[in-house]
Amino acid sequence: MKPEAYQEFTQHLQKNLEQNAHVLGLVAVGSMANTDHQPDEWSDHDFMVIVETGQQERFRQSLNWLPDAEKIIFSHRETEHGLKVLYEYGHLIEFAVFDKKELYLARVNSYRVLFSRWDITQDLEKIRLASDSAPRDDTYYVGQFLAHLQVGVGRFARGEKLSGHIFIKHHAIDDLLSLMAKYQPDKSLLDNLDPFRRFEFVLPDIGAELNAMLLLEPPQAAEELLLLFEREFQHRLSDYPREAVKVVQHYIRSIYPA
Repeated sequence: MKPEAYQEFTQHLQKNLEQNAHVLGLVAVGSMANTDHQPDEWSDHDFMVIVETGQQERFRQSLNWLPDAEKIIFSHRETEHGLKVLYEYGHLIEFAVFDKKELYLARVNSYRVLFSRWDITQDLEKIRLASDSAPRDDTYYVGQFLAHLQVGVGRFARGEKLSGHIFIKHHAIDDLLSLMAKYQPDKSLLDNLDPFRRFEFVLPDIGAELNAMLLLEPPQAAEELLLLFEREFQHRLSDYPREAVKVVQHYIRSIYPA
């Protein structure tokens, strides 16, 4: 969606909701908030609607309050409170509907209040701080990383190919990115709710390496991930698990010799 159309959609959404007395507030999140990161032509609309208690289901089930409601081609309930909606012209929106109490179930980092009938900022700051929880210790991420590699290789060898891909190329990489994020002096570009987001903008060379690994077969990807971990952390972690790394490496090579 072009920037002009994106802004027009946002304004239309805000106008629709401001005119509804049951709506207490509209909060843009993610790139729609236009704070840390501006929306671009690939951005969806991501927002929260706060309504009077008892009105939540009406707004979740009847979507006629959305802009271009007649052009909605598909929608589904993603969570108890949230939906995804696809338009016939290819635009995707994601939103959740809460009352004031349910709002505290949300997780947010970047946000912008488009309108509110009460002082919502204090509530949102509490939610933002709760969402920005302290990262786990290094041992947790390292242990998860090694375990996910070993389980993934074993499942791939067993014939559970899809599960092997997921454990190695998603779970293990998630662990690795979360660990790397802890050691970045400037985290402003990173997303504390999703370690995959904008990683390449912070560490482009490593991002390119990881992207190439995703194209490998899972056992080869697992071994390359282990080598990357060794290169980046053997001199960085005071309790680097040298022997554990060797065991996992041996396990991989015993099943898939280089």
